[in-house]
Amino acid sequence: MTRLLHVVGARPNFMKVAPVLRAGTARGVSQCLVHTGQHYDASMSDSFFRDLDLPSPDVNLEVGSASHAVQTGRIMIEFEPVLEQMAPSWVVVYGDVNSTVACALVGAKRGVRVAHVEAGLRSHDRTMPEEFNRVLTDQLADLCLTPSRDADRHLRAEGIPDSRVRFVGNVMVDTLLHLRERARALRAPESHGVSGKPYAFVTLHRPSNVDDPATLAELLRGLDDLAERMPVLFPIHPRTRRRLTEFALEHLARRVTLLEPLSYLESLSLVDRSALVLTDSGGLQEETTVLGIPCLTARPNTERPVTVSEGTNRLVASTREAIGRAVDEVLTRLRDGGFRPSRPEGWDGRAAERVVEALLGAP
Repeated sequence: MTRLLHVVGARPNFMKVAPVLRAGTARGVSQCLVHTGQHYDASMSDSFFRDLDLPSPDVNLEVGSASHAVQTGRIMIEFEPVLEQMAPSWVVVYGDVNSTVACALVGAKRGVRVAHVEAGLRSHDRTMPEEFNRVLTDQLADLCLTPSRDADRHLRAEGIPDSRVRFVGNVMVDTLLHLRERARALRAPESHGVSGKPYAFVTLHRPSNVDDPATLAELLRGLDDLAERMPVLFPIHPRTRRRLTEFALEHLARRVTLLEPLSYLESLSLVDRSALVLTDSGGLQEETTVLGIPCLTARPNTERPVTVSEGTNRLVASTREAIGRAVDEVLTRLRDGGFRPSRPEGWDGRAAERVVEALLGAP
């Protein structure tokens, strides 16, 4: 009997694994869930398990925070005996976090087949730690399960044979479509005092944006300018909160509404009714494309170019001036008729079913 061992470690993984677990259960597949504990803050982990109806992990490695090298090493050390004990047919890893590459490497070295969900995405930016995780995981994986056709092309260009690649679509969209009505029922805009009015939703957490005081100051000034035009809701990542205090920049966001980290459902409820989103997150680029919400991504590149070519996303420099210009253009377009939702190929709510089918059908 096929037995799947799913590995998660950070919030984006939770949204990706949830529909695959459901699809596996529907097919009667034996499954287990390992949480590496890479996201160790209960407000950023436990609430996501509740929102997504995820079962409690069979194992929590509780590795916690550390440098990339130390964290990756700890995950490998703690995961190996779990892998030996559970003896799965497949190790299924998700996305591009340290847990992804660490457990893929252990699986490959132990001779257990590895499947990578969300394979083939590339930013072509070697300054991003996630890019190394993506490239290495895809080279290790026996099965690369891709969310978009450009991902297939990237894998071919890197010499990965077609026999190891399966296009399945976007499992993140499965979760969004599955939970959208539950999120709307929360009426989060009303509880935050922005119901019936245009408002902006913001997330920023990448080191390139928040670890440099000059860059973070520019972003905050841009957000404060935006807050003159509409309410700005900014659920602030713990990393960003620390930098805000460390650099003494709180005064630059005096008109921005800073919130504690939100659950997935509350976040989706707010994004769904927002006038625009400014982010450096990968998942929000995809969600806003499906929802038809204009998205400004404060990065010089994206591993999800389909959200730009087919969706509502555009890249913007992390400066006050660039953000101001982009907001002007978005508001003009909203007055002229707005943005349309887009469902790129395979973003249909059934990607997880295709993931399980690929795993069960693999020789």
